[in-house]
Amino acid sequence: MADTRKSKIIVNPAAGRGSCGRMWPEVAAKLKRVIADADISFTQAANDEVALAQDALHQGYDHFVAVGGDGTFNGVLNGVLKAGNGERPPVTLSPIPAGTANELARELGYHDDVNGAVEAIAGQRVRTLDLLEAKCTDLDGQPTTHYGNLAISWGAAAEISYRTSTSRYLKKLGGRFSYYAVTLIVTLSYPNHRCRLDIDGRIDDDVVHYTGMICNTEVMGGGMKLAPNADPEDGIADLLLFRDIPRRDIILQKPSWLFEGQHVQHEKVDLMRGRSFRVQGPTDSLIDADGETIGRLPLEVRVLPRSMHVTY
Repeated sequence: MADTRKSKIIVNPAAGRGSCGRMWPEVAAKLKRVIADADISFTQAANDEVALAQDALHQGYDHFVAVGGDGTFNGVLNGVLKAGNGERPPVTLSPIPAGTANELARELGYHDDVNGAVEAIAGQRVRTLDLLEAKCTDLDGQPTTHYGNLAISWGAAAEISYRTSTSRYLKKLGGRFSYYAVTLIVTLSYPNHRCRLDIDGRIDDDVVHYTGMICNTEVMGGGMKLAPNADPEDGIADLLLFRDIPRRDIILQKPSWLFEGQHVQHEKVDLMRGRSFRVQGPTDSLIDADGETIGRLPLEVRVLPRSMHVTY
C-alpha cells in the first residue's frame, strides 16, 4: 500500500535516560524502510515536542511519529491538539517505544517492540481511541487545558510522578528503582485529603481520599492493571479512587497486588465509570497527565470519544 501521508518524526533523545538517543540510528534505519519521505526533528529540552508538533501541523503534516516514551507521545499529542485550538485534526499518530514508560505501545500491542511499531506504520492500520481533556490551574496559577491518552491523576499518584521526575538524586538510581523508592516515601507520608467529587452530575461533597486516577486504559505504570477492563474505545473513563485506606494495607500487599488488579477488591478502593468529572479540593494537590505534571486542583476532565487515530 502506497503511503501518501506527510510524515513528521519527532525524536526525544533523552527519553529512557538517554537510551532513545543511543537507539536512534537503528530506529532511523527501520523507519526509512517504511516511510519514503519524512521530516525529522530532535527535542533539545523538556516539552519541545509540543512546539515541534504545533509547527508541523501548521505546515500540513498529517502523520506524526513520536520516538520516545509516553511523555514524548503526550507532548506530540498536545502540540497537535493545541495547534488546532482544541479541534481534533485528521492526523494519525504513531508511537515508537523508546522511553522509560511505553504504556500506549503496550495497549496497541507492541510494548517495548520497535519492530512491531514500525510494522504498524507500514501496515497503516489505525485504531481510533478516546482522549481525556483536563482543565486545571497550571503550576504558575494560570488556567490550562491538557490532553491525556492514559490517565489523569491527582493526589498521591501525581505526587509520586512529580517527585520521581524532578529529583536528580533519585534519577541516578535508575528509573524503576527511583519510582519504587518515591512510592514508598509518599505512601508513608502523604496525608489524606478531602474533595468534592462530581461524576456525570452525581455529587459527593466530602470524599476523604489518598489519591484518584481517571483512567482511559487498563494498564499503566510499568504494567500495573490499575483499571481492570477499562476500554479506550468505549467513550467512558474509569475513576480509580483510593479512599482513606490504611497505609499498611498498601505496603504489606504482595508485589503483584496492583499488577494483577487485586486492589479493586479492597473495601477502601472504588472503581467508578463516567464521561465527565469535577474534583474540587486542596489547591496544593498536584495533577498528572500520562506521567507529566500539569497543575493543581481544581480539576475538570471529560472524555473525548474516539478522538485519536493511532497505528497498531
